Amino acid sequence: MAAVTKDLWINGKFVATERTYPLYAPYDGQQLAAIAKADPGHVQEAIAGAHRAFQTMRELPAHRRAEILFEVVRQLKERKEEMARICSLEAGKPIRTARGEIERTIATYQFAGEEAKRISGETIPMDAAPGGEDRVGFTWREPLGVVVAISPFNFPFNLVAHKLGPAIAAGNTVVLKPAEQTPLSALIMGELFHNAGLPEGALQIVTGSGRELSEALISDERVKKITFTGSSEVGRLIKSKAGLRKTTMELGSNSALIVEPDVPLDKIIPRCVEGAFAYAGQVCISLQRIFVHESIYSEFSERFIERTQQLNVGDPLDENTDLSAMINSREADRIESWIREAVDAGAKIGCGGRRDGSTFSPTVLLDVTRDMSVSCKEVFAPIVSIVPYRSLDEAIELVNDSMYGLNVGIYTQNIGHAFYASRKIESGGVIVNDIPTFRVDHMPYGGVKESGYGREGIKYAVQEMTELKFVTIKTQL
Repeated sequence: MAAVTKDLWINGKFVATERTYPLYAPYDGQQLAAIAKADPGHVQEAIAGAHRAFQTMRELPAHRRAEILFEVVRQLKERKEEMARICSLEAGKPIRTARGEIERTIATYQFAGEEAKRISGETIPMDAAPGGEDRVGFTWREPLGVVVAISPFNFPFNLVAHKLGPAIAAGNTVVLKPAEQTPLSALIMGELFHNAGLPEGALQIVTGSGRELSEALISDERVKKITFTGSSEVGRLIKSKAGLRKTTMELGSNSALIVEPDVPLDKIIPRCVEGAFAYAGQVCISLQRIFVHESIYSEFSERFIERTQQLNVGDPLDENTDLSAMINSREADRIESWIREAVDAGAKIGCGGRRDGSTFSPTVLLDVTRDMSVSCKEVFAPIVSIVPYRSLDEAIELVNDSMYGLNVGIYTQNIGHAFYASRKIESGGVIVNDIPTFRVDHMPYGGVKESGYGREGIKYAVQEMTELKFVTIKTQL
């Protein structure tokens, strides 16, 4: 990909800025593009344009909103390999994994188009209460207005789709701020939506520094909803400034898995390794903590390590690569220091722990305690800890001893244990007989505690991006 200049997408056209920043590929450092660096004035222009466009969007019939989303799906299907390559280059995502993300993105917009046609309310039996006789009551959902969407680098196509898809399905307009490292995928979506017939101004895309733009993005009273995926620290800052406006926060996690002694290890270990190291662990629900019953702990650890050592680390465009570079060298520095801290405190490296520039070998840690950063914080890196437990209650207590609660998994063949654990585990989702990294794009997805609040998954995100209105009519005067 030649290093070209990419401008902002404002009011249906590309807008140049005085400042740009270089975008480098995480793996080999090649410059991919010069990216427009917006300032607060550009943000104000984008919000104003989205506010004007809302009058058009709110009157757009459901079938037309659906047609726009389905046309985006058609274009994505035609250009799948091109999109996967963009994803692979700017995010450092292995090409096979990038193709999977594009397939999920297509499904997400497909779900959004379908959901646009079934946004509905309900009738209320008014005469269920004294004084409600001779009245009809019903509800419907109305769009909110301007939605500010702030997305992270790790799923640059699909996490953007989880914000744009439901917002447009519901009749809102969007100002999108993509991650600094992954603007190319967002900007090309601006083109696709334009080609699909989205009204001018309904989608605005501003690129640049989150620190410079956040105040302008979240303080404008014309913004009616903020949807953010990122760190807990930034989530708290946004919430403090959002006031009474609606927010959805998809924040941090240190996802855990319980492995009961009755499960076939040969069937689950490949899946566990995949969940721990896919995209170098840079996944919100990456498998970070594995709690294994003490009776199978040694065998599980040995076989898990053996499987991990078979993974290929390298160029994301190589078809054989399983994981590639961290998103930048700062993240590799952080992980290197966390591993060193854990080893100094008594942890053992089962395999990995080696760094080569921005790439980090898949690392398995043993003898980890719950107070180590690699356990109690979000590693967001190719690191997993394996810890033994004696009883299911102890395993659940270890899982819940966390500031986070996004997805948790449990492997068991005991249906009673499955339901018991599902009730006791403190998380937004419990995945039985699979890893916590499992997600399909129409299921409700979101966390508790410092993992945030609100739910994604198209139907549920539409509810978050609409307002419920109640109407009652007195049938006889």
